Amino acid sequence: MTKDVRVGLVGLGRMGRFHAANLAGRIPGAHLVRIVDANEKVARENSERLGGVDWSTEYGDLLEDDRIEAVIVASPTPLHADMAEAAARAGKHVFCEKPISLELSRTYEVIETVRSSGVKLQAGFHRRFDPDYRTAREKISAGEVGDIYLFRTSLRDMRSPGFEFLKGSGGFFADVTLHDFDTARWMIGEIEEVTAFGAALSDPGFEEIGDIDNAVVVLRFATGALGVIDNSRVAGYGYECSSEIMGSRATLRIGNHRRVAVQTLTPDRVCQDYVSDFVERFAGAYRSEIEHFIRVVREDLEPEVGGADDAAALALSQAAARSYREGRTVRPESGIKDGAVFYEVRK
Repeated sequence: MTKDVRVGLVGLGRMGRFHAANLAGRIPGAHLVRIVDANEKVARENSERLGGVDWSTEYGDLLEDDRIEAVIVASPTPLHADMAEAAARAGKHVFCEKPISLELSRTYEVIETVRSSGVKLQAGFHRRFDPDYRTAREKISAGEVGDIYLFRTSLRDMRSPGFEFLKGSGGFFADVTLHDFDTARWMIGEIEEVTAFGAALSDPGFEEIGDIDNAVVVLRFATGALGVIDNSRVAGYGYECSSEIMGSRATLRIGNHRRVAVQTLTPDRVCQDYVSDFVERFAGAYRSEIEHFIRVVREDLEPEVGGADDAAALALSQAAARSYREGRTVRPESGIKDGAVFYEVRK
């Protein structure tokens, strides 16, 4: 039997803790060797929670650990590129949370470093590993939907992260809408036009840091199909991620998830519990994407979602940000580079 893949993880925020828990006992073929966080208390406490796995406050300790074959980069966004690149140069395969970088040129530098180092790079777009979204894409690929006319998707958070987090997030379109751009490309195809609208409506603090809390993005795909994305950081009622694909033969709806399927009906209302956040909604998908990464490393496969996909989603998010700022439709240029589609947003 193939040996376990020995993994190190850096960054013990919300996603890092979730990935670490999965690696420590829920993912066959993986062995979590070391965790790293700059906060000593956080690193030590998580080590104890995970049964005594080795821990450190220095990323260099992970890179120098010869036992480790693969690295999960779950650090704050501004650190992703440098950490992913350092891991690749150390000969370790990389799973990196999105986005790899907030700069497109830097993203391509990391991709090139990974390529020249001969290791794998998987980007953290979990929706591709969700059973509902995968089933919908399989139906589209099988021709069951026919010609695609319309794509619609909603991504709404119950409440916003704190402003300190938002200041380093890269802005609304890079932090939130990035997932929808990846989903749109993966399910429907390449995008030719982006028109974005946004506003800071719930709290003046968003405007003070130069950000927004609600947005709508209109897309035109290369096929001629149209798309609409709506996003919010302040939905209030719960976390929602739902999509609809309308075609000439059928319409697919990926509904919003509830905690349970039971509804409570009274004469004046219908009640049902919504999930409260993305971890609750996509717990299985987060586990599946790491399972896929472990298979990629063990079996020398190509990741289903790689650095080029991350770069494409980032470029489209930049197109949306420019559209919003300048009040116009943006048409990103696209082409093929090293066998993958790339986008460029020219000034």
